[in-house]
Amino acid sequence: MEYKHFSHPHNLIIHRAYELGKQVNCSGCDFPCDNTTTAVHACHQCNFFLHDHCANAARYVKHPCHKPHPLILLPYPTYAGSTFVCNACNRPGRSFSYCCALCEFDLHVGCAFLPVSVTHRDHEHELGLYYGVPVVPRRGSNIDQEYCNICKHVLEARNWAYCCRSCGFNVHTACATNEVVPGMYQDNSPESGAVEGPAAQAGGSGGNGVELELTEDELAMLFELKLQMMAQSIATMGNIK
Repeated sequence: MEYKHFSHPHNLIIHRAYELGKQVNCSGCDFPCDNTTTAVHACHQCNFFLHDHCANAARYVKHPCHKPHPLILLPYPTYAGSTFVCNACNRPGRSFSYCCALCEFDLHVGCAFLPVSVTHRDHEHELGLYYGVPVVPRRGSNIDQEYCNICKHVLEARNWAYCCRSCGFNVHTACATNEVVPGMYQDNSPESGAVEGPAAQAGGSGGNGVELELTEDELAMLFELKLQMMAQSIATMGNIK
């Protein structure tokens, strides 16, 4: 089966991952397409591949982490450096992102569809997704930091985490799960999401607090605005040189 995807100029062919006969990375999220029966959408002449959930990701979502504006799916970053920094995990990205051009707010596709709760073998209770880490001051220390209970590295307060509040068990999202739940946060889906942590409550989720309902034409205008912002940024960098 062949079809046209908005992110690529050529038709994509749907395969099972094992049929490719080699390990490939998804061009949407940069993660490997596992050698399983999972569908992979491919353009072989360009070495372009997409996970099934990346290929079928909605063109925009109304995500509870960024309530003022919808997030539009962009096939590539429109910032001058051709990368973005994910507001959920603080890691860079150079492919698909859910973006609010008005607020310069970006999410990896995988971060946008993290499950609201997970279980992990290292903790007896269910872990909930938080839009910001609940930092607890340490006695005798001037540094208020949380550390991931799995990898033992610092958990930044502004980043998302999976937490058990009753036990003070907090972990990076990537340490807790690699699960993606596609189809969340559509117009006809029930309102649900994580708990807003300190970063979100302090404005870390971006926006001006005004709810907007946008038409498809207005969403297209937001995308055009994003492209204009990129062009202006590039022009400014050229003038500096």
